[in-house]
Amino acid sequence: MLLALAAAAGAQQPPVPKGQVLEQIIARVNNDIITNDQLDQAKGALRDELKQNCPSCTPAQLDSQYSDQVKDVLRDLIDQSLLVQRAQDEGINVDTDLIKQLDDIRQQNHLDTLDDLQKAVEAAGLNWEDYKDSIRKHLLTDGLIKRDVGGRIQIDHEEVLNYYNAHKDKFNRPETVVVREIFLSTKGKTPQQMDELKKKAEGIRQRVLNGEDFGALANLFSDGSTAKQGGELGAYQRGQLSKQLEDAVFKLDHNQVTPVIQTDQGFEVLQVERHFQAGTQPLEAVQDEIENQIYMQKIGPALRDYLKTLREQSYIKIKPGYIDTAAVATTSIEEAQPGAGDNGKKKKAKAKAKADG
Repeated sequence: MLLALAAAAGAQQPPVPKGQVLEQIIARVNNDIITNDQLDQAKGALRDELKQNCPSCTPAQLDSQYSDQVKDVLRDLIDQSLLVQRAQDEGINVDTDLIKQLDDIRQQNHLDTLDDLQKAVEAAGLNWEDYKDSIRKHLLTDGLIKRDVGGRIQIDHEEVLNYYNAHKDKFNRPETVVVREIFLSTKGKTPQQMDELKKKAEGIRQRVLNGEDFGALANLFSDGSTAKQGGELGAYQRGQLSKQLEDAVFKLDHNQVTPVIQTDQGFEVLQVERHFQAGTQPLEAVQDEIENQIYMQKIGPALRDYLKTLREQSYIKIKPGYIDTAAVATTSIEEAQPGAGDNGKKKKAKAKAKADG
């Protein structure tokens, strides 16, 4: 997680010789600017993301994917700038979410304090404030999109039914369980400590039976790598789990939990979120999945429409030789000089960029 966010934030650049321009402005978005360094960092992050998403791809395949997507990198930087500015204008506050995100990263990297996280970030060649600002911007854009775009998407029952009838073959499946875990490690524990851990696991299981949320308890107590995801392990068919765990979970129905299971690594309590029998799944069993699929089909176009409106309401300059692949007709394309017009510019000027010329 730390490395992924480091790529997004961009590594610090080496010192530039005296007399050389530090950064070249390639776009202005209201009061914000986008520099060639930011564009280069975003292109580097795209290459890293493609490699991570397809570790088996050949260099030629990665180059092809990069060529297809790199044309939209400047568009995406402008998108983010527009969304962050709108979120700030509308008073969206993510300070609490930022602290929680940083603490999650700290725990995932097995660091004791946020000071330790800051040292790790700086040791990776990043500026701590830039690193936090990168996360803050992602949180702002996510919050705005969920509220102003995703929150307005409506999915009615007829859409769900039509999708189900048109894709029934997708829902013809082998028997499958969707499982969550709470795992307590016994690595290096004495017999007495193991007895105490088993009692702890029994107590956590009883809290689930008493109605407490399994995911929240996993987040609090699980030693597993899935803890911060509420213990989500994923979907499994017969033969994909150890015999010990398979025998325990495939006899359960939705939301039921196993007894405490002792393995070589520790104690497990598993919850079956969903249990799909073999064959074509009934609509009620896959309705959430269908709604999510329809939502994902709608959110992309809805977000592009939203961003088009933001572009029409904004002042945008693009330097010649650079292309915003989502530019609207009013976007000005002209030289953006470093330092020119930064002081005293009115935030989010409503005048169309074409009037700037």
